[in-house]
Amino acid sequence: MGRPHIEPYVETDVPFRRMTLPGFGKGMHYKVLSLDSDTGACSLVVKFESGYSLPPGMSYTEMELYVAEGSLQVGDKTFETGHYVWLPPGVSLPAISSPNGARCLMFYNYGEPSFVESDEDHPRAERHKMVSVNALEDIVWGPANVSPSVAPGCFVKVLKFDPLTHGFTFMYCMTPNFWQDNISYHDCMEEGYHVWGTSWMMQFGYLPTGGYFWRPPWINHGAFQSTYGCIAIGRTDSQLHNYFHFNPWTTPEENQERAAAQLYRQKRNLYEWVRAQDGHNHPHDFEHPHYHEHVHHDDHD
Repeated sequence: MGRPHIEPYVETDVPFRRMTLPGFGKGMHYKVLSLDSDTGACSLVVKFESGYSLPPGMSYTEMELYVAEGSLQVGDKTFETGHYVWLPPGVSLPAISSPNGARCLMFYNYGEPSFVESDEDHPRAERHKMVSVNALEDIVWGPANVSPSVAPGCFVKVLKFDPLTHGFTFMYCMTPNFWQDNISYHDCMEEGYHVWGTSWMMQFGYLPTGGYFWRPPWINHGAFQSTYGCIAIGRTDSQLHNYFHFNPWTTPEENQERAAAQLYRQKRNLYEWVRAQDGHNHPHDFEHPHYHEHVHHDDHD
């Protein structure tokens, strides 16, 4: 079924719940931003009480973490506000503690939250892919890396990029008085959370600090505006391509047909190949010949 369209949603209006899943320990509280009821994959706001601690351990699903407030002590390193971590499945983190408390975003991308105490990686863990960086201090803002591009005044920091899907996690900001007057949609899912500031969108109104959306493919959104600017964290599951138009009343089905028509004009043979497939088709990946085998095995471990 996947995750439904959620927009707009303001998590600051919702109380925290105590985390009761095995392994996570007392002193951890959460709010669900979005949830895939089939797989358990979810996006959470998590609050760690002062004095919270967790032994070394790993997750069986890919996990992303962003420290929105406070700090976490991870082994001998301190993750301050703005720190981002992408943890591939099976990669073990050192002991975690939060002497003064913290508030984080946590994204479990392919399964429900899990924690298994371990000071060693899973044998098939890909530690070399792990990302750990302070997104606010260690990366400079750059122009939006999408094509066609958005209006001037929107800047991006890429945190994680998947070379297989071209999905990516990124910080984005709108400068004061940012304005874009057209409608857009994408053929990927798009997720966003306002770390600071407020933006406005014609269809969905104002999104303040703590505002969130989960937007499936083909959903119209725009025009955009931000009076005083905003800073947000965003994620996609494949390449972000902007389809621009000026009709706010088109349906997702009409938008999908319009995108298919563009594919037909630009890559006709690919369009015909896609139309000819019956159900799911997973061709051999010559660059990563064992990729699908790993996915298959990980799904059943």
